[in-house]
Amino acid sequence: MNLLTPDICVIGAGSGGLTVAAAAAAFGVPVVLVERGKMGGDCLNYGCVPSKALIAAGKQAHLMQSGAAFGIAPAEAEINFRRVMKHVEETIAAIAPNDSVERFTALGVQVIQEEARFKDSRTVIAGDHEIRARRFVIATGSSPLVPPIPGLETIPFLTNETIFAQTRRPAHLIVIGGGPIGMELAQAHRRLGCEVTVVEALTALGKDDPELTAFALRNIRSEGVHLLEHTRVTRVERRGRSGVRVHVEDADGERSLDGSHLLVAVGRTPNIAALNLDKAGIKHSASGVTVSDKLRTSNRRVYAIGDVAGGLQFTHVAGYHAGLVVRALLFRLPARENRAIIPWATYTDPEIAHVGLTEEEARKRHRKINILRWPYAENDRAQAERKTEGLIKLVTDRKGRILGASIAGANAGEMINFWALALSQKLGVRDVAGYVAPYPTMTEIGKRAAITYFTETTRKPLVRALVRFLRRFG
Repeated sequence: MNLLTPDICVIGAGSGGLTVAAAAAAFGVPVVLVERGKMGGDCLNYGCVPSKALIAAGKQAHLMQSGAAFGIAPAEAEINFRRVMKHVEETIAAIAPNDSVERFTALGVQVIQEEARFKDSRTVIAGDHEIRARRFVIATGSSPLVPPIPGLETIPFLTNETIFAQTRRPAHLIVIGGGPIGMELAQAHRRLGCEVTVVEALTALGKDDPELTAFALRNIRSEGVHLLEHTRVTRVERRGRSGVRVHVEDADGERSLDGSHLLVAVGRTPNIAALNLDKAGIKHSASGVTVSDKLRTSNRRVYAIGDVAGGLQFTHVAGYHAGLVVRALLFRLPARENRAIIPWATYTDPEIAHVGLTEEEARKRHRKINILRWPYAENDRAQAERKTEGLIKLVTDRKGRILGASIAGANAGEMINFWALALSQKLGVRDVAGYVAPYPTMTEIGKRAAITYFTETTRKPLVRALVRFLRRFG
């Protein structure tokens, strides 16, 4: 057994783990990185990157059919599905060198491509290496959750880890799960010529504000995706040589759906089974490793970040966690997680993005709140580009401090950056109203929403009397 004694051992080479390893190496700190699978983790290989590449292909096909309003004759897209998937593969390949073993070795990180498991509270075994580090960081991410649906084990089903390996276009893709992953992939496949049915036990995109999700769901349905909400999958079975039959139940009773492919997208489960956490005295549950707001586990030598830490499961959260842990590990600086400043986006068309408190959450926590809205249709750039579906919704306290922001519409994922900064810096509507936005841009939508906070002020008798008084002086 080869004994290694680095300062830091990182388990998992996804976004968070790579960030910690690179930062430690940059400061000359000895660090070992252990990864059992592909470098780059889920985001690069199975998640954010391939899904956005597929969405981009679907959007391109959709644009070809959507030119009539601009005086451009619609053209039927001829889709080479194998080439679409080649585009996805090429996108991954273009980014992969940034996350490669070679790059991190050159940075000074010792990379071990083995499965890691704890031997005791201060030792990890990885292949023929025994690692005793001052601190450990668990960054093993998550995997697709496979629900206990009768018959599922008897048929070849897809998850986000396998769907991007398809080179033949599904004739009819049935998606179990109407969350962000399910709805993004459903719309993309529909735009690429597949028949698509989504089955959701509750409400599609149910974690977001229904006022905002209504825009996306209406558009997805109008494009031909069959969306079955409040519908439970009771069992599945093989149909013919390669098809699937999904039995469902709703308020009207039972029926069956026949498809060519089945995608399971009902959530994620943390990758902790192989770690032997109990031997290290690390508390955990079905939702992941139990951590404090400093991301420290019950073993003071060990931190956990990203999906495995049981909170919000986004790549940028793993990066945020990594920054906090680096501050603690290298500089002994206080660093506490603040989930209130974490934005998220769903890349349907139109997009949905959010940061901070929702209207419902704000009403529970504050005596009085203000809801400020402004529609895309009242924005000149949106009109010029025929992207008028959507709105921005701001939540403020009674003094005008911004508590939350939600956007549904074109470029919502980009526009939410401004509001994430506003929340992190505790800005108010006065700050937003005071900045100058270039014209014509869609960012003006947010400024117009903020200005509506002062509408009530213009109607107050005292304020109007003051204006009349000041007018007397010329």
